[in-house]
Amino acid sequence: MQLFKLSTKLHRSETFAEFAKDFELNEHDLVLTNEFIYQPFMEKLGLPCRFVMQEKYGQGEPSDEMMNSILRDLGGASFRRVIAIGGGTVIDIAKLFVIKDLTDVMDAFDHKIPLIKDRQLVIIPTTCGTGSEVTNISIAEIKSRHTKMGLADDVIVADDAVIIPELLAGLPFRFYAASSIDALIHAVESYVSPKCNPYTRVFSVAAMDTIIDVFKKIAATSPEERHKYAADMLIAANMAGIAFGNAGVGAVHALSYPLGGNYHVPHGEANYQFFTEVFKLYHAKDPKGAIAPLEAHLAELLGSTVENVYDALDGLLGQLISRKPLKEYGMKPEECRGFAESVLVTQQRLLKNNYVPFSVDEIEGIYNRLF
Repeated sequence: MQLFKLSTKLHRSETFAEFAKDFELNEHDLVLTNEFIYQPFMEKLGLPCRFVMQEKYGQGEPSDEMMNSILRDLGGASFRRVIAIGGGTVIDIAKLFVIKDLTDVMDAFDHKIPLIKDRQLVIIPTTCGTGSEVTNISIAEIKSRHTKMGLADDVIVADDAVIIPELLAGLPFRFYAASSIDALIHAVESYVSPKCNPYTRVFSVAAMDTIIDVFKKIAATSPEERHKYAADMLIAANMAGIAFGNAGVGAVHALSYPLGGNYHVPHGEANYQFFTEVFKLYHAKDPKGAIAPLEAHLAELLGSTVENVYDALDGLLGQLISRKPLKEYGMKPEECRGFAESVLVTQQRLLKNNYVPFSVDEIEGIYNRLF
């Protein structure tokens, strides 16, 4: 059984200009990014790359429609490298664009074409949450099917991942909070995954320690405090990505997908809704397994008792961003059962990483309690 793998080379540059020089960006590079990142950090450099601004093709989570629109505009142009500079949407799109002869992303998601890597992939995260720069997963909203799908294959793993603290400076606090909570969820879910092992646990714990420490400092002062710890949070999110890239995530992510797919709730915010409720059920079903040392460690970090650890965690996270009832997103009571049934059918890739199995009734119960 494989325990650990990391094929991506990790780099750090203090500024984008330093990165551009070190990587010798040129006319053979396709750069996928956002206008609000391009203007302050890239435009003045006059680089000869082909720049594509993701938001011109739609807002929110990546979708099959968004990706295919970009592909059509590129018109089969030849590039040696694809460079993703952005959050989860930009990164997930760019991963698909390294696949040879791709003209419709659904051919990749449905495995209708051979997945062959045709370009080098460089990823620079500008949020502190996805960890996607070191995973083999791309997630997209499939609008025609009203759900999200994931493509997991080593073909779409980044060749290089670069941490650039400068690029976090303009990230609004709400996006910072949601993405970094997502990173914490990656660390915690992977800790109790059946595929967790001593190697992945090191990265899970290191990520948890840093993220919770920074959250406590922000909660005690102000959101502006986050800027002091930009590099720390990028590294912690990266470590959480390494952990879940090897051990996987489970029910928190699985249950969030219908909420994101049907009501367009951003990925990190959707995961946040289900985080502690899933872990409370895990504890109720098997309190003495891998969840026991996790809860003890979290209690120590939070300064709480083990018995109150999830209340303490909710309290800390709630000081960063409020958690809303599912009905406030537009969800209807009758959808609780339908979402539960859909998750069991469509999200087995994630549910196989559950700490303990969930039945359809138990999943429905989580939706009902959070409604």
